[in-house]
Amino acid sequence: MRVGEAALEAEMRALTNARGPGKSICPSEVARALAGEDPKRWKQLMPAIRRVAVRLARAGELRILRKGKPVDPEDFKGVYRLACASEAFEGRENGG
Repeated sequence: MRVGEAALEAEMRALTNARGPGKSICPSEVARALAGEDPKRWKQLMPAIRRVAVRLARAGELRILRKGKPVDPEDFKGVYRLACASEAFEGRENGG
């Protein structure tokens, strides 16, 4: 399944912002939203989702969490979650 990084980024932003500050999403939520519930399809998107998440985290637009704490986007392993960066969320909420 081919989904562009722009679509992944848009869905990631939409889901994290909808969840709001102090809440997080599982990266698989992004994959399922775009590819449906068939694991064979959505699991193909997971490496690209990680790449996009790292890029957004580096830019300060998203936080990558592990065990509920922000991690270095360049150096994390295992299960992770995504949360909006509070500044990015507040900017959008106030029309920014």
